[in-house]
Amino acid sequence: MKYYVYILKSLKDNGYYYGYSSDVATRLNFHNEGLVRSTKGRRPFVLHYVEEFDNKSDALKRENFFKSIDGYNWLKDNNIT
Repeated sequence: MKYYVYILKSLKDNGYYYGYSSDVATRLNFHNEGLVRSTKGRRPFVLHYVEEFDNKSDALKRENFFKSIDGYNWLKDNNIT
């Protein structure tokens, strides 16, 4: 099974949300339908960036990297956020 790390961009506040899932399209729908408590007030979202991984462990590591200062700087340096 493939896993994906995704970055969503809020059209309401232009902020970003980082997550992982095995089904990005379904997960995006959950966010936009208000079914994710942490993003409910920031809807709507658009998919901004995705990376694919062969296993859940690697996807979680990448998500945590994006949430770190080094990941923030990497995303900025690569013009992703």
